[in-house]
Amino acid sequence: MNGLIRFLLFGNYFYGICAVALSMEATLQQQEPLNSIPYYLFVFVSTVLYYTHAYIAETPGDSANERSAWYFRRRVFVRRSQLFFTILFLLLGIYLLRQSWGGILHTGLLQWGLILAFPIVAALYYGSASPQRATHNLRNKGWLKPFVIGFVWAGAVTVYPVLFNSIEKNTVYDISLINVLLFIKNFMYITMLCILFDIKDYAADHNRHLKTFVVIYGLRNTLFSILIPLTLVGLGTFILYGVIRDFSLARILINTVPFILLIIVAYSMHRRKSILYYLAIIDGLMLVKAVCGIIGVSLF
Repeated sequence: MNGLIRFLLFGNYFYGICAVALSMEATLQQQEPLNSIPYYLFVFVSTVLYYTHAYIAETPGDSANERSAWYFRRRVFVRRSQLFFTILFLLLGIYLLRQSWGGILHTGLLQWGLILAFPIVAALYYGSASPQRATHNLRNKGWLKPFVIGFVWAGAVTVYPVLFNSIEKNTVYDISLINVLLFIKNFMYITMLCILFDIKDYAADHNRHLKTFVVIYGLRNTLFSILIPLTLVGLGTFILYGVIRDFSLARILINTVPFILLIIVAYSMHRRKSILYYLAIIDGLMLVKAVCGIIGVSLF
């Protein structure tokens, strides 16, 4: 069981599952029909490929890091799986393009801007096809890094599913207040999870002179002046979203659970745990959020 958990978390397959679940949640919350199975497979494959790319060239010198050591020991498998997922990515991409070609030809400038914005920012995060050698990238901007990741995730799971639906149906994708509020909620939630990871990596980031929030302001100020206030912004955005959409009290309450758990996990960060714990708990909050959101839509 421990080996399976490591495989799912270290291999980034859990990220793929979370991306699919969050995409389904955001789609339902925007009262849009769910996407096709090939679309969700494409989301899963893209996520695994992207996150594994940073670890593909791990060396023995990185073995002090448990995750890096896992990749180095399985480097042959990882490279073969990346090749497999790359082929699958291309095949799924071609299939989806063929299915939506008519809608793509009629896509406007605003839609193209949304389509291109998030992959461009994601590429700038690594800054190079070889992340370990990149000297200029958004990943090394410690204070900016959580917002970059939050922005890309929010776009991928909130904007893309509905935008792709509109392209498939050859309809116009209009940005409404509801879309914006849901984007902000997901953006703030993922950003907060990233700041939690920065708390975990405080010692390493301090030694690398990477100016993350916790390195600049310290743990207490990061928690009480940044993390909790921004979490409350995300929570407040959802409550406003729920009021505008006339959600029931039960639906609003069940969707506040992930935000409450996020704050609880934040308080536990002063006790050092293994990287597997952090991946399971912090990344697990993404899946909890998706499940709560889907239950809220389905039952209430």
